[in-house]
Parts: sequence; structure tokens; C-alpha cells
Amino acid sequence: MFKDISREITPLTQSDCFTIFSREKNKFDFPLHNHEEMELNLILDAPGAKRIVGDHIEEIGNYELVLVGPNLPHGWFTHNCKSDLIKEVTIQFHKDLLDERFLKRNQLNFLRALFDNSKRGVLFSPEATKNIAPKIFALNKEGGFNSILELFSILHELSIATDTKMLSDSSFTKEEYNYNSRRIEKVFEYMNSNFDKPITLSQVAKIANMPDASFSRFIKKRIGYTFIDSLNEIRLGHVSRMLIDTTHSVAEIAYKCGFNNMANFNRTFKSKKGCTPNEFRENYAGNRVFV
Repeated sequence: MFKDISREITPLTQSDCFTIFSREKNKFDFPLHNHEEMELNLILDAPGAKRIVGDHIEEIGNYELVLVGPNLPHGWFTHNCKSDLIKEVTIQFHKDLLDERFLKRNQLNFLRALFDNSKRGVLFSPEATKNIAPKIFALNKEGGFNSILELFSILHELSIATDTKMLSDSSFTKEEYNYNSRRIEKVFEYMNSNFDKPITLSQVAKIANMPDASFSRFIKKRIGYTFIDSLNEIRLGHVSRMLIDTTHSVAEIAYKCGFNNMANFNRTFKSKKGCTPNEFRENYAGNRVFV
């Protein structure tokens, strides 16, 4: 349905539980995109803006709250919105923040159903959005374990909310986020732990106990991305985090995150992010909280 879907590499690292990003603006300028992380997006005072989630397109009202599952294309666009002050809060968290076996417990039935439904995108009613918005706005004032409890409380309230709507058709997105492969898991564990060092296809193929060519085909078939694309996503996530959290130069950050060729780094960053590292730093620094 859509040809131009950007792959967002978020700054959320494996050491984080979630990130919350709040801002005020007068237009939407982020392209249609997807990412591995789950996302809860609250938008206030943007009537007439257009929402795209999977194959669903719709104008939004004054109160907008959507939970988007992993790898589901989504975006909001100015369209017919004339608002001078749009308020937006985005919470991103890992798809495995809650272990799959834990989610199968009886007490978590509603939350498990919510996460399952997020694969198609879940729209919450204006009433539910009004009720939960103060807790979402207050979340970035929390810290440590209390913030985790508060996030779980928000997700629980949303899981029992009534009058919700699933947005995308079930056939639009093919679920790929359980690798169902210990080989892939071991490779990703290695890349996440060693992203700052040189990593070759031969190294990870050996970890998977497969010939190089076979592993190259295997990872592409299982997750939809090549080995080098997967490694770059991990590295760029750490780059994004350091651009936001540190004052290191772009070159320092690139080398600390495993990129040893600046021309290749700048080209890869611009291709994946749609902007330069300095532009990314200017746009995002100071607005995002990590927990």
C-alpha cells in the first residue's frame, strides 16, 4: 500500500525500560515509519490531522491516543489541521518489556490482549484518552522504579478501557517479532554486547553454527533484514542515545558505536534517519527522558 516507509532506529537501548518524549508544535513533519519498539502516542488539540496506521487512514479529533505494535507502519500528518499548539507525548518501550510467559498468567489476560491487538494498532476513545492523559503527562516527572510501576498502571487502565478500535486490517502486517530461533537470539545477544567493536558476518555465522552464506540467507528470511542492516540498527540506536545524552562530537560518538568510516557513517545515518547527526541532535536534545 505504501512505498515510502522509513525504518526508525529509536534511541532506546537494551539497558532502558522505556523512553518518553514530549513536545509542543504547530505541524507534523515526521515521515511514515516503523520500528521494533511498541509506541503509545498521545496527541491533543490537532483536529483535522491525518493518522496512518498500517492500511488505515483517518482524520483525528482533539483527543488522540493510539498504541502501535512493533514493525507496524504509522505516522501523523498535518493534513487539515490548523492548530497553532499541538501537544504530543510519545512513549516507546521494548516489545519484550514483559516476558511472554509472564503475560500468560491469568491476571494479565487483558494486558496480553492489548499487546496482541497492538499489532493492528489500537485507538482509544476520547473519554479514555481524557481520563488517562494526566497520568501520561506526569510520567516524565517520575523516576526509577516508580516510573515503571506508573507505566504498567497506565497500560493496565488502557487494557480494560471500553470502546476501543483496532485500526489496521489483520492481513496487512505479517507478525515477525518472535524470532523462534535460539540461533538468531544468540547472534543478537552478541551484537548488542559488542556493537562498539568490529563484527563480521563470519563471526556471527560461527555463533549460529552455520556457514556464512547459509546464515546470511537465514537471518534475512527470519527477520526481514540483512546482517549488516541489523547491526547498523543496533549501532545507530546507541548513536542516537549518545547524541541526545552526551556532548561528545559526532565523530567521537560514531567511533564509540562501532563506525570506523565517517563517510559511511554519515551516509548510513542520513539514509536511516532522514537527517544528519547534528540535525538529529538539534531536534531531539533535551526533550526526551529515558528510564
